[in-house]
Amino acid sequence: MMIENKVSDMTNAVLRHSEQSLTWGRGERVLEVFLEPTCPFSVLTFNKLPELLSKAGDDRLQIKLRLQSQPWHLFSGIVVRYILAASTLADGQVAVKAVMQSIADHREEFEFIDHCHGPNMQTTPEQLLQRLVAYSGVDVREIFDQADLQNLIKFQAKYARQNGIHVSPSFMIDGLLQPTMSSQDSIEDWLKTLDLN
Repeated sequence: MMIENKVSDMTNAVLRHSEQSLTWGRGERVLEVFLEPTCPFSVLTFNKLPELLSKAGDDRLQIKLRLQSQPWHLFSGIVVRYILAASTLADGQVAVKAVMQSIADHREEFEFIDHCHGPNMQTTPEQLLQRLVAYSGVDVREIFDQADLQNLIKFQAKYARQNGIHVSPSFMIDGLLQPTMSSQDSIEDWLKTLDLN
């Protein structure tokens, strides 16, 4: 029983640190953005988030990244696991941004054509991990195989599921789903929806 409590405490500490690493800004208004890192629409959204935070002010807005692994993006599970491993590092926020930006910048190397064919059919998980290290400069391969990482992945999946999230990107403001928000919207449109003009 005592060992189980220690494991649970450790898991909770890792979850809290990961959550901090996936959060930008400290404002009262909370925008949760559910992203599948290899999805082109999620990439479009991710690339707008720094400017959104800058225009809104990080003292007024808090952006929480939620990783929405989707099975039709065939490398999704590996990529999401890698990002979550990065979120556990001491400088997790910087590491997460570097990994996600490297995926955004080289998306075709982490995705299949029409989700089912193309050159990535010959890519092994080990080659994928090597690409992530090479492009991001963040090496979490030693953490990647830790069993506790499953808890972070399960948390992301359960949280999305309990909120009815299926597609990426999806948006929630202060806990409420925003079905009209889109990756195609301008940053100004997002600011209006957030009521942060």
